[in-house]
Amino acid sequence: MNVKELLIKQAESFPSKPAITFNEKKITFSQTKDFSFKLANYFLNSGVKKGDKIAIFLPNTPEAIFTFLAGFSIGGVLVPLDFMLTENEVINFINHSQAKILVTQIKKEIDLEKINEQCPTLKKIIIQGTGYRAESIEQKAEGMEESFSFWSKAVEETSSQVPSVEIDGSDPSAIFYTSGSTGHPKGVEFTYKHFDNSPKVINHFLRVCEKDIFLCGGVPFSHVGGFGYILLLLEFGSGLVLMERFHPLEFLKNIQRHKVTIFCIVPAMYVAILSLKVYDKFDLSSLRVAVVFGAPSAPSLLKRFHQACPDAQVLNGWGMTETAAPNTFSPLDENKIDSIGKFTLDMEVKIVDEEGNNLGPEAEGELQVRGEAVMSGYYKEPQLTKEVLTEDGWLKTGDIAKFDSNGLYYLVGRKKDMIKVAGEIVFSCEVEEKIHRHPKIKEAAVVGVPDSLRGEVPKAFIVLEEEAVLFEQELRDFLKQHLAHFKIPHHFEFVKELPKTRTGKVDKMKLIDSP
Repeated sequence: MNVKELLIKQAESFPSKPAITFNEKKITFSQTKDFSFKLANYFLNSGVKKGDKIAIFLPNTPEAIFTFLAGFSIGGVLVPLDFMLTENEVINFINHSQAKILVTQIKKEIDLEKINEQCPTLKKIIIQGTGYRAESIEQKAEGMEESFSFWSKAVEETSSQVPSVEIDGSDPSAIFYTSGSTGHPKGVEFTYKHFDNSPKVINHFLRVCEKDIFLCGGVPFSHVGGFGYILLLLEFGSGLVLMERFHPLEFLKNIQRHKVTIFCIVPAMYVAILSLKVYDKFDLSSLRVAVVFGAPSAPSLLKRFHQACPDAQVLNGWGMTETAAPNTFSPLDENKIDSIGKFTLDMEVKIVDEEGNNLGPEAEGELQVRGEAVMSGYYKEPQLTKEVLTEDGWLKTGDIAKFDSNGLYYLVGRKKDMIKVAGEIVFSCEVEEKIHRHPKIKEAAVVGVPDSLRGEVPKAFIVLEEEAVLFEQELRDFLKQHLAHFKIPHHFEFVKELPKTRTGKVDKMKLIDSP
């Protein structure tokens, strides 16, 4: 992906068209190009060279977008960091990635002086902030001009000419750290060519055009799924309505106010929307596609949302950080909400058993993929890379799946979410899907817990709908109609909410570790 060429193309094609809408402020494609190139030239003037790491520790703001585009315009390696990270986590990731530049905001829990002192590779911290933040930023940066600079000065005092850096598709482009919900976070390495994948796949399945308006309302840019929205701006000249964080009511207001046509959120966000008593009062007629992504979802959940916007297609999708997600969508114009859909032709796919043998239709096994979208590897983790990436390029996804005679794929569960009950295999997502069918259930998560007799047994954590009353035996009786006896949870725990990662996935590690 040639970011410079695409920025110039869209600025020339749609100079006054809003590229980004944020808090009712509209930023045109022409302004987006100028801001991005100004920051790119500031990076160059600050000694940043092609291949240097640029860490982004920002919420979803226009400045975060400009930083991505600026870094890519000079051949930088972008290192997006979740804005919810702690100070020590930020320090660890900066040191692990060896970032040279940090672009961030003032945040009361974060001591930028400490970060500057404990990150020896950092040469400059660029602080973005306006309005009420300005005074505190000035006080913080006073007397540290060499190490700290203001975003406003960096942009205002620099040329917007096209940066003269040659970039090849095989050059490294980014390190995205995984959420760490199944272990310690790993840095997924990408090249510039990897980022051709997301726009290509989305266009293949969703038929995107410049008239589309996307809503990025909760998935952070530090996640490859959130970052994909930036690529859509460049590739198609579509508009982007940006929210700094997810709020279900504001999400619906933005769809109605800005005539949003496409969005993609995780199942927990759909649950939050459907929990609003007024969700069906909004005009969602502009929507043509709503996608659920990032975690297994119950078809019943998507069907409920579809009732509120019957003219829209509600689709499932699949992808991983390691595959420059997304990689599949369930087909448009087909009632296949339970399927993750088909892969594009340039992605090789197979389902294998534990010995690595290929399996046929309807047989359950590990999903493995190979293609240009697959990561280069885990940064500084050669052993972990070897464990998931074979010598001939097959990525072991860790997902258990199957496909039917029509070539549609279906997720069964995660290998790490398999619960072995006295020799029988239980997939937690299957049990969760059946639990979600009960009308009094808002959310559910199932994990395996030790059992002296059976080895492991399922345990369900249940969140009820508001004011709902449900007794454990009533739920057991309901599940007996849908599940084999060994799949029914042996333990139920009713809780007010489920712990979530920043990307909206249920944090099962915390549930497993709970007393």
